[in-house]
Amino acid sequence: MVPEPEASGLVTLTTDFGGQDHYAGVMKGVIAAFNPSARVIDLCHEVAPQDVREAAFLLKASYRYFPGGTVHVVVVDPGVGTRRRVLCVVCAGQRFLAPDNGVLSYVLAEAGAWEAVEVTESRFFLPSVSWTFHGRDVFAPVAARLARGVALRDLGTPVWDPVLLAWPEPRVEADGTRVGEVVHVDRFGNLVTNLPVLPGGYRGVRAGATEVGDSRTSYAAVDEGQVLAIIGSSGLLEVSVNGGSAERVLGLGRGAEVRARPGRAGQAAPGRGETT
Repeated sequence: MVPEPEASGLVTLTTDFGGQDHYAGVMKGVIAAFNPSARVIDLCHEVAPQDVREAAFLLKASYRYFPGGTVHVVVVDPGVGTRRRVLCVVCAGQRFLAPDNGVLSYVLAEAGAWEAVEVTESRFFLPSVSWTFHGRDVFAPVAARLARGVALRDLGTPVWDPVLLAWPEPRVEADGTRVGEVVHVDRFGNLVTNLPVLPGGYRGVRAGATEVGDSRTSYAAVDEGQVLAIIGSSGLLEVSVNGGSAERVLGLGRGAEVRARPGRAGQAAPGRGETT
């Protein structure tokens, strides 16, 4: 059994609602109505509509920076109104509330031990549940109760078979070349790959048909407008453009192949004004 953390009163929201409509604001209103002392952080409301994999990546890149007992709510829910389950999961000392569509896959794979229930106790929902806005009618009131200390077991019945999306693991060729892919494109047009940080960085990075060169330690290591490879804040290799968008310049997006060779441990690739 996974230890259930003490409630912190903190709730994060990740949705594809955007900022134009009232949806995210109404969710926060419902949380406040049931738990006025809860603190709500908008993790991201700009997930591309129905993009479960994008939401899964954002959650994977973020959850570990929050205190124990945080309730992470994800409403990227193309199956709303169908028989898809609503899950509450305890892992890594935190709670996650999300539709059972694979959005928690990367967190579960990284966290290891977890415990989950299907949320079926309708006494924790709003009195009237719509077919299309479970973020307001189900997720928000349940999140408010979780932030106040409601136990996992009180929400429903155990689940051992959540929908899981595989993290795309890089492959290693005979000469040591790592072959990965772009798993996320941020708003700056940086191409975030699935190639993890290595002690010596990477040599001979190639994104699609473009030779990028060796990984650098800062954007300023190359001239403005030049393509470069860099280890990003999530600990993954990124292909970027200094002062621009790699997505636009290279015409690449999620799923594009990126190849790189491991660098020499203890020796980063030099930038301008640096020497080896």
